[in-house]
Amino acid sequence: MRQNSSRRDVHGFQFNVSQLLKETTGATRTYNIKTQAADRLDDKIEVEADITGQILLLRTGTDILVTGQLETVIKKICGRCLTEFTVPISINLEEQFFPSIDIVTGAVLPINPDADEANQIDERHILDLWEVVRQNFLLAGEDHRYCRPDCKGICPHCGQDRNLNRCNCSDNHIDPRWANLLSIDIDDQE
Repeated sequence: MRQNSSRRDVHGFQFNVSQLLKETTGATRTYNIKTQAADRLDDKIEVEADITGQILLLRTGTDILVTGQLETVIKKICGRCLTEFTVPISINLEEQFFPSIDIVTGAVLPINPDADEANQIDERHILDLWEVVRQNFLLAGEDHRYCRPDCKGICPHCGQDRNLNRCNCSDNHIDPRWANLLSIDIDDQE
């Protein structure tokens, strides 16, 4: 089994895998990643630092397995106090990519029913990793909803950020729609 595992530095997420597809099962390529691929992962999450890490492309029969680890820093809005904060996040990749054109004959290959569109290698033998990376970072970002674990949030009555100052609002505010529940004696229910 021949292995080509030279390390290459890249500044993007598109890889021409035509030569790798011509090699035998087990052939590899290793890439060091450092790129500012986009300013945003979606409408709410901004990328604050280069995306860095290392990935390995492994020829596994008819497809290519991509594994690796990437990291960056993102900016989010706290779900409790609504302030912006930054958080480092990392992802572990393990994704299969399927060719759409036979590398030897040039024939169009049937689409693998188990493959997502983002996991297709295009007709020019370009493996575009960006959508898979973007989706993984979005999911990893969901683990960080608050600026800090003990965020006190904002007061629902006056809007004061409770992390900065105490407000003078009473904690006894009762929504009038629920006021009748106060008259229920729980001991009488038994």
